[in-house]
Amino acid sequence: MGRDAARSSRTYTIIQTFVDQLAECTDCHAAQQSMAYITAALNLSCFAYLALPHRPANSPTLISTYPSSWTARYLLRKYETIDPVVRRAIRQTEPFRWGLGYEPRDQSDSERELFEEAAGFGIRCGLTFPIHDHGGAIAALSFATDDRRTKFERSIIEQAQNLRLLAMFFHAQAKRLSTADRIVGGVGLSPREFQCLEWSSRGKSAGEIGIIVGISRRTAGFHLDNVRAKLGVRSLRQAVALLAEAKSRR
Repeated sequence: MGRDAARSSRTYTIIQTFVDQLAECTDCHAAQQSMAYITAALNLSCFAYLALPHRPANSPTLISTYPSSWTARYLLRKYETIDPVVRRAIRQTEPFRWGLGYEPRDQSDSERELFEEAAGFGIRCGLTFPIHDHGGAIAALSFATDDRRTKFERSIIEQAQNLRLLAMFFHAQAKRLSTADRIVGGVGLSPREFQCLEWSSRGKSAGEIGIIVGISRRTAGFHLDNVRAKLGVRSLRQAVALLAEAKSRR
């Protein structure tokens, strides 16, 4: 096997492992671990996935391996509202480079200060894939490094097409796992809990729900019991009422 063929085979294995892992994820933490795996395997240093909220008053969804001290500051200060990377991702769908050596001539003082602050946490330059899905959601997946390292540069060139597809796949999975649309009564439900409650709201019994979603009656009942406990209600009827109220506010 030649060197190119061996590299291609290795890349295929890495991507397949990532896809398999992500498909099995049941929460955003597991999704973060899956993306962290492929980021490291492809020498891409670190990543950040940012999904903008449908309502300006809400916080964005951020899944990342950037330093937590930086992401906490970023969200607290609502930097997504002034971040030039985010603004550009909103305007266009093509991937773009940013940071060290890619500064625009018309960069404002606030944008320059934001980049300088990020650089202090090791986020100096990177590549961003804007994501505009058919549901109207806008997100961005960025790979970043603290310097223009040779391995990083080589990988984003060689893997550009693969990374774009992975960005879209990750977005679809992150959207599925996001708790934003599964908050009922101020409480975040797991995907399975929410699914069972949805079917219960349609008049389905635990046994029927089990058949529909491919789990046992006992497991469906277990998830519905968890829903009642989380919401602090005694009956499924009360839980369903809270679900209807939550939907009316969206």
